[in-house]
Amino acid sequence: QVQLVESGGGLVQPGGSLRLSCAPSGRTFSTRAMGWFRQAPGKEREFVAAVSRSGVSAYYADSVKDRFTISRDNNKNWVYLQMNSLKAEDTAVYYCAAAIQGVGAATFSLDRVDAWGQGTQVTVSS
Repeated sequence: QVQLVESGGGLVQPGGSLRLSCAPSGRTFSTRAMGWFRQAPGKEREFVAAVSRSGVSAYYADSVKDRFTISRDNNKNWVYLQMNSLKAEDTAVYYCAAAIQGVGAATFSLDRVDAWGQGTQVTVSS
């Protein structure tokens, strides 16, 4: 069983940066793809980014490509989402997620999530 705790959300001005952190616990962390999803008010939860078990490969939604970077540290059991050039439309609750065992980062989607964090609010506003 993987448990996830996010941190790092907050209020930032357009063009600013934030780094989200996720602390997974459990023996199987390093054997799972990890990802971030987000949900804006009145909208469905959507995929943001995913990273492979080794941390070598990363995948992004088109809306965040070239602005966000996902990474992981398997020695310290952390997953990060570095968000740069933030826009108002990035405002949402961001969720860390662990993939079902055997699911790769390239195919990580909502229906392949095994565990969710509690979410952290990111607000981009002047």
